[in-house]
Amino acid sequence: MNDKIRLEALSAFLKAKRARIKPESIGFPTGTRRRTPGLRREEVAQLAGISTTWYTWLEQGRDIKVSSIVLDCISTALQLNNDETDHLYDLALEAKSGIVNPIKNQPELTPSLKRILTELKHCPTIITDRHCHIVGWNSAAAHVFLDFEQIPNDQRNLIRLVFTRKELKALAVNWEDFAKGFLAIFRTYYGQYLGDEWYDQFIKEMSDSHPEFQDLWQESQVSKAPELTVEFRHARVGKMLFNLTSFQVQGDMDLRCSIYTPVDETDTENKLKRLMKSVPTENYLK
Repeated sequence: MNDKIRLEALSAFLKAKRARIKPESIGFPTGTRRRTPGLRREEVAQLAGISTTWYTWLEQGRDIKVSSIVLDCISTALQLNNDETDHLYDLALEAKSGIVNPIKNQPELTPSLKRILTELKHCPTIITDRHCHIVGWNSAAAHVFLDFEQIPNDQRNLIRLVFTRKELKALAVNWEDFAKGFLAIFRTYYGQYLGDEWYDQFIKEMSDSHPEFQDLWQESQVSKAPELTVEFRHARVGKMLFNLTSFQVQGDMDLRCSIYTPVDETDTENKLKRLMKSVPTENYLK
């Protein structure tokens, strides 16, 4: 990512986070002359203890120097959580925008990761790389989501599939929240690998092809490891509830493991067992 794109991303992020804060929630009058939702720039500057001019330049994407102390003040003013603060640092500190090694080949899963996928028989599990490309999955994931084996490898990107496959749109009860969760993780990688031009090309392609992607991307949600409950309406077995746990795998490959655990005291696990028994498949472990 060159500096121009980095600064544009920083500008969009600051605007999105400023717009979400209700003025009255922190003691500012709502007034009738506000042209945009959320705080004004001068209000953010006041809360952060910096000049309005300087904050305006930062939000406009001007190439100015910024210290970690000031970033912390802005983070507090905008009520950013830890993941959002880290993302702010990634975008604001140009030292992080160096060239990174490109992903040339699909990472080879270690024997231990393959064993984990095999052992999690009734927990749909997907392993992705830093581009959100699917590099491993188990049979449960293939039954609940898609038969990933039937998708060409170069199209096996989780973000792309969420926006292009009608099966996934029909599966999630609240598809928009479902998509936002994946985009929040994707934005974390986007900030961490500022030197990888693949992200800018992919985001442009998705934005041009899918207006829904552009709308949700502009919300600038960030999350390294969301934990949430998701509800699916599977075409064969109906309602299924899963707890999603997502974490990065330690090692050089920078992989992420996303595990969908059936919610206790629901019929989800039994439904999954029946589904896997009634629709036999090959071992989808790659």
